Amino acid sequence: MNPTLTKRLENLRTRMAATNTDLVVIGPSSHMVYLADLSPHGDERPVMLMVSQSFAGFLMPALNVDSARQHTDLPFFPWADADGPDAALKDLLNATGVSPISPSIVLDETMRADFALLVLDALPGAHRRFTNDTVGYLRSRKDDAEYRALKDSAVLNDAAMAAGFAALRPGITEREIASVIRDFYKANGATPEFTSVCFGPNGAFPHHHTGETQLKAGDAVLIDTGGRINGYPSDMTRVGYFGSAPEGFDEIHAVLDRAVEAAIAAARPGAAASAVDKAARDVITAAGYGPNFLHRTGHGLGIDIHETPYITATSDTILDEGMVFSIEPGIYLQGRFGLRLEEIVIIRNGVAESLSEMPRTAVAAG
Repeated sequence: MNPTLTKRLENLRTRMAATNTDLVVIGPSSHMVYLADLSPHGDERPVMLMVSQSFAGFLMPALNVDSARQHTDLPFFPWADADGPDAALKDLLNATGVSPISPSIVLDETMRADFALLVLDALPGAHRRFTNDTVGYLRSRKDDAEYRALKDSAVLNDAAMAAGFAALRPGITEREIASVIRDFYKANGATPEFTSVCFGPNGAFPHHHTGETQLKAGDAVLIDTGGRINGYPSDMTRVGYFGSAPEGFDEIHAVLDRAVEAAIAAARPGAAASAVDKAARDVITAAGYGPNFLHRTGHGLGIDIHETPYITATSDTILDEGMVFSIEPGIYLQGRFGLRLEEIVIIRNGVAESLSEMPRTAVAAG
């Protein structure tokens, strides 16, 4: 097996021992990608990876086994459509060596409910919880290889963002700018993940759907975009304006930049995620725009664009080395414009390091 995956299984078993977990059950998800580098076809046919202290193996539809064998040397317990999964599932559970009497099991929170119920029906006395203190705990602490992959993805995203702003011209639509950015990803070996382009008042909608709005002089421009390369995504928001900045733009941009800096300063090993949210929110509230900051300060980034840790006012997560997350305060003025500045940071060597190398300076175009 790939040494990285071998190490991840070792680390998982260490966490299982520390949390008194007998069995971890993972569905076809990013958790499975993390542990086994396998992303099997997901449909109504049950697929599971089970890990105990002495065993790891897959429940797998027979029609997918040959393809999956190219990616892992872990054993398979195949089942055919004509037979159903029950016998293969029983054999896999027996192979794990886990006692059916009151085991402590972890279920993948992203698994289909019918998959999870198969396991719970087979282990009716199980004490179950989700992955936050096992697989989630490990995934939230990135290793050096993950750091390099995320850094490379962020630097490519810098160039994609610059290409989007460089294409601004009178009358161009949000959708056309999004196409420029997506084409840049593809031309540079990346997969587009998402692109939100907001002209003028559309920026006041935090989750605006990029559309046919045409750019005109005096519009604020907000671009939030991310691509994926070598298995890891990017995510960044930058703002600017076309021709001249709308009234109040410079003031709000400066407030948000201070909020980002305050949050970065607060993001240290041992700090609560809620303290990072508070640091950004306090700056915005002191400037008189508290009610206009409509969302959490950030979310984790890894294999998934949204994963733990979440940087919210109520999160009691304690930050640790290797954690990667966004810091993205925003101020939204309905009918006028909205601005958001987003950095992805990693807690590294005791401080929060931004992965992007693109300044947060407002881009003056046109």
